Amino acid sequence: MPGYHELAKAELHLHLEGSATPETMHELAPEASIAEIRERFRFNNFAAFLECFKWVVERLRGPEDYALVTRRLLETLASQNVRYAEITLSAGVVLWKKQEFGPIFEAVRGEAAQSPVGVQWNLDAIRQFGAEHAMQVAELAAGYVDDGVVSFGIGGNEERGPTAWFTEVYRFARAKGLRLTAHAGETVGPESVWGALRLGAERIGHGIRAVDDPVLMRHLRDENIPLEICISSNVATGAVPSLAAHPVRRLYDVGVPIILNTDDPGLFGTTLEKEYDLAAREFGFSERELAQIAENGFRYAFVRATPEPPDVKKAGRRL
Repeated sequence: MPGYHELAKAELHLHLEGSATPETMHELAPEASIAEIRERFRFNNFAAFLECFKWVVERLRGPEDYALVTRRLLETLASQNVRYAEITLSAGVVLWKKQEFGPIFEAVRGEAAQSPVGVQWNLDAIRQFGAEHAMQVAELAAGYVDDGVVSFGIGGNEERGPTAWFTEVYRFARAKGLRLTAHAGETVGPESVWGALRLGAERIGHGIRAVDDPVLMRHLRDENIPLEICISSNVATGAVPSLAAHPVRRLYDVGVPIILNTDDPGLFGTTLEKEYDLAAREFGFSERELAQIAENGFRYAFVRATPEPPDVKKAGRRL
């Protein structure tokens, strides 16, 4: 076993719904065989990925289903020495499905309370649904800022939901004590990352297209703004044309802070250990470099996370 597998790790870019494996989805939707689900989880572009994600969330019918997905995810994280996770719950999807958010959140929080993994929650909005939808999610998040929700963000289709739409939403979220993140520079160029920074994002989800803008890379380095890197995700969705083309090594080598993550591990057939394996095998990251990246997971967490399980009662404490 590589030494880096034994490192205490934190994961900061992890979608609850996208963590559902084919086996878990078969539990939730027994009419679909595991083989059929695995075939559905094969895609090679971002639009097909979004359709797959939609298929998954449509089968999360209520609190019990969300609780099951949470339980399975936390079991997997604990088995890989992940001590802390900031998990994204797509509150925007819950609203889109016209489900009641409160019971769902209580169910997932209840599962987290029984896990050795320290958990805080990021609520995200579906950017292509517009600013009004995003504000509804931000208001939900603000209502739980002392109950486990630490941050607010936007995900979805970058092209159909430009960052400029969300200035007031992010201003509101910050005023309510929420930390800020945003998907940017995943499928759209570096200007999307600049836009997220103008919103006040403190971490960038993906951000790989920053590699196309030397000024942006210097800014991220100098301002100590990390990228939440998800290698397998970017290959699976076609955000990069191949594994070899992924810019993780170039970003790291110029000093941009990075954190390794799984994004939607159930859909992409990955784990955090596999992402570390990819970094070592395909991009030449050394044990020392991987140890630094593992430390970054705690350093850039939105609570005072440490390699020891964090005190979740300190969720509101700012870095």
